Amino acid sequence: IVSKLSVKRLFLQPPLVLYNFGQMAHVGCNSDEVVSLVSMLQDGSGVSASSAQHLADFLCEKFNSSASIQGEQEVALGETVQSLNASFLVTCTALVFLMQLGFAMLCAGAVRSKNCMNICLMNVLDPCFSAPAFFLFGYGFAYGDGTPNNGFIGNNDFSLEDMNQWQFFIFQWAFAAAAATITTGSVAERCTFQAYIGYSIFLSGFVYPIVAHWIWSPQGWLSAFNADAFNDIGMIDFAGSGVVHMVGGLAGLVGAVALGPRAGRFDVEGKPSPLFGGHSMTLVVLGTLVLWFGWFGFNPGSMLAINGNVNMQVVGRAAVTSTMSAASGGISALALTKLRTGCWDLSSVCNGLLCGLVGVTGGCAVIEPAAALLCGAISAVLFEYVCILFLKLQIDDPLCAAPMHGFCGMFGVIYTGLLAKQQYVEQVIGKNDNYGLFYGGGAKLLSCQLLGLISIASWTLATSAAFFYAMKFTGNLRVSLEEEMCGLDVSHHGGHAYQIDDNQKVKSNASKLNVADIEVKVNN
Repeated sequence: IVSKLSVKRLFLQPPLVLYNFGQMAHVGCNSDEVVSLVSMLQDGSGVSASSAQHLADFLCEKFNSSASIQGEQEVALGETVQSLNASFLVTCTALVFLMQLGFAMLCAGAVRSKNCMNICLMNVLDPCFSAPAFFLFGYGFAYGDGTPNNGFIGNNDFSLEDMNQWQFFIFQWAFAAAAATITTGSVAERCTFQAYIGYSIFLSGFVYPIVAHWIWSPQGWLSAFNADAFNDIGMIDFAGSGVVHMVGGLAGLVGAVALGPRAGRFDVEGKPSPLFGGHSMTLVVLGTLVLWFGWFGFNPGSMLAINGNVNMQVVGRAAVTSTMSAASGGISALALTKLRTGCWDLSSVCNGLLCGLVGVTGGCAVIEPAAALLCGAISAVLFEYVCILFLKLQIDDPLCAAPMHGFCGMFGVIYTGLLAKQQYVEQVIGKNDNYGLFYGGGAKLLSCQLLGLISIASWTLATSAAFFYAMKFTGNLRVSLEEEMCGLDVSHHGGHAYQIDDNQKVKSNASKLNVADIEVKVNN
């Protein structure tokens, strides 16, 4: 039967015929539908009605078999895509969680050795306390979309009661834990352990989730993903210069002010003492590089998916801009310190590259690599001068967490409103009417960024002040002077970070005596 049909004529038929065959292959068919199509191809070819019916039956059998296989393949492909995205997000979660190690090493190296065990314990416990807090309350406040929903706070999915996207929860928890860990550096070496436990739970379970709801939830009042976005665009904070870093940094600023400076940090004339530097630059460098490594999960992972050409472009671009901003931040800090002090300072490089990463976090997916280079350089300079201002105001922040995360986070929020590229904005949020001011996109995006900055700062400062000053009023915020001078490792944790036995102490003392004798003989 098929030999009596002209294959060439089949492909020369109007598109409607081919479309009908394709449609039948996709959704299935029956022979009565196919008979009419076969009749259109006869045109005197000698094919009888009976033969046409047989051909129709034959074709339908093949089409229906093909449709079944195609449906199974589409289901399998969809499941593969979901698995790929889930694997991507869990892998990025692991990288973000690894940043806890970076924070721990950075903090340990930047404090005095007598408080090393205390700060390490706080960093270890941040994910421990934030996990149940975010599970019980935080996730529901951040992403709960119950009825009626509202733009200020989420109102369901507490304790993950309706959860099936487990990888999304664990990724968001890693961000909440990071926000709480940032604050730890600002209150180091004089904060009570009960106050630390309180703010870790309060920040990760309430303060941070509310801000996350505003900016990242589809129901958030300032979210760029809201169908009725504020000012037609909302705030773009791709990976959290505002949501994560501003919240953690400004909470730390309030804690540092409420606690007051460490004993002896400033002399009677208000000048800072040089005796309060960290005890191990080796740990600082280790922590810095681990944090940079973890940022490759923090920023690219915020796309939440990697399937498809657009997602791949955004993920890759976020990694590139993060690298460029970190590198330029380190170089800028090195050059600035060399000009100011005449030294090639290692700690400045570490701080500068971290500032570059903080500054680019909000706009890493929507700015160009060249803009990222500028972002890192400005962030590092901003950090240096905010640190100088803090010392003049006698604000004691041992890790400089507030200048780095709070103020560089603010800068990152503003920078996105200036240099977000139209094409990149469309790839990330699906809209291209409003973009960076310097690209000709108008002031709508910038105004949303400024509104977001003011809102995040106001919320964080107000809630953090309520907590820290309540603890201070009840006498539960700061350790006693005796405990502080002795060191928190001994006074709070019953030991030392570095164990030196008596023989080593004797050898050390003998070595010092020998050096002293030698100096006396040389002088004589």
